[in-house]
Amino acid sequence: MRKLTSFMIVLAVLALTSFAHAGERAGAFSISPFVGGYMFDEDEQARLTRNRVLYGLRLGYDVTDSFGVELVGHYVMANDKRRDKHLDAWSYRMDLLYNFMPRSTVVPYLAMGGGGQTIKFGSGLGTSHDGTFNLGGGVKFFMTDSFALRLDARHILAFQNEDLDDHIIHNWEYSAGLSFLFGGRPAAAAAVSPVTAPALEPQPEVKPEPPLEPVPAAEPAPGRYKYCITLQGEFDIDQAVIRPEYHEEIAEVGNFMMKYPTTTAVIEGHTDNVGTYNHNMDLSQRRAESVVNHLVQKFGIDRSRLAAKGYGFTRPIADNSTDDGRQKNRRMEAIIDCVNEVKEIRPTQRLCTGLVIDFDSGKADIKPQYRNEIARVADYLKQYPTTTALIEGHTDNTGAPAANMKLSQQRAENVVKYLVDNFGIDRSRLAAKGYGSTMRVAYNNTAEGRRKNRRINAVIDCVIKR
Repeated sequence: MRKLTSFMIVLAVLALTSFAHAGERAGAFSISPFVGGYMFDEDEQARLTRNRVLYGLRLGYDVTDSFGVELVGHYVMANDKRRDKHLDAWSYRMDLLYNFMPRSTVVPYLAMGGGGQTIKFGSGLGTSHDGTFNLGGGVKFFMTDSFALRLDARHILAFQNEDLDDHIIHNWEYSAGLSFLFGGRPAAAAAVSPVTAPALEPQPEVKPEPPLEPVPAAEPAPGRYKYCITLQGEFDIDQAVIRPEYHEEIAEVGNFMMKYPTTTAVIEGHTDNVGTYNHNMDLSQRRAESVVNHLVQKFGIDRSRLAAKGYGFTRPIADNSTDDGRQKNRRMEAIIDCVNEVKEIRPTQRLCTGLVIDFDSGKADIKPQYRNEIARVADYLKQYPTTTALIEGHTDNTGAPAANMKLSQQRAENVVKYLVDNFGIDRSRLAAKGYGSTMRVAYNNTAEGRRKNRRINAVIDCVIKR
């Protein structure tokens, strides 16, 4: 028993330190030690103890999220009351599992399989080898992405070699155990299909008009820029069906893309942090695909112009510790790639450019080599004097949360001060906001990921004077 306990502790450490992706997932391997009880049927009860403890191990593989296979082995020791001897029983089989709600934190499943059992009847009494068939089910309770508690029950039919018609033994086993998952990956989302803008016919020279839209400070592909529409539409819990009251939000995107057929769009799905990583990645992907399908079916947008990408809870815009924050994080965004010749485009309410500014850990000083990055934002604001900007500061997760909030605020304020002092941007057009480590764009478990999270974003609000 001590060896089994030590083995389970080692597996727990391995599973919790491995960076897997969640619950039941295609391609994942599992190791499941278990203990339980074994109940012999009434015919066997005359000579064998009815209930004995069993010890076993399952080795599994998820072929898909819903379908898996397992190799199962366990050991039971029982007493032969007539001979006052004990017997040893080994069971070995292969089970097929079908998971219901495989991406949930609670995963019920059905199981069936077959194999054999070997019973050693004690000194001088021989050994029997019988075929078995089992049917049953169980449930897994996922505590983390790669660790679950597990309950199982099986009805065991043992076919004794002497006479299959007269010697079918009906036994039962029940067990509780742990399940450790390793590997497996969520499916990659489809990439955006690029759309090339058609060549324009020569036009008579006309008097230039004041520009109606600014060009983003971030350098786009030649002749193109991007902007974002946030679709504020709520979904029912764990559902990807678009509510009718939010169809008008999606129509804004559909009508825009119908009017400008050279545009393409990526529909991004985002969730709050309730549930496992893999579940939220899948849910956000399905919600994004629902919006894409709606645009195709209701507005006739060609599917090649659209892509769906689910980000789960990896890109929060608010604090997930409050109901209001979680609601803001459950959102859809349409990132539209526009050609510059679309003169009638009105800029959206938000244009965001990420500044590639690398801060030293724990510092807020702007290094000289990154001042050209800030100059791009300054040039943008000077070219379009009706715009305002929010400078966002972000950190990695090194240090206490309160210290990171203060540090990110200081970094944002230093960028604002640099824009005012060196480029003459009016202070009333600028605001600074520190988010600490609450809005990461990369994982903090590597030096490269932490470097990416120590960043500044310039979120620019556009105001059009008519």
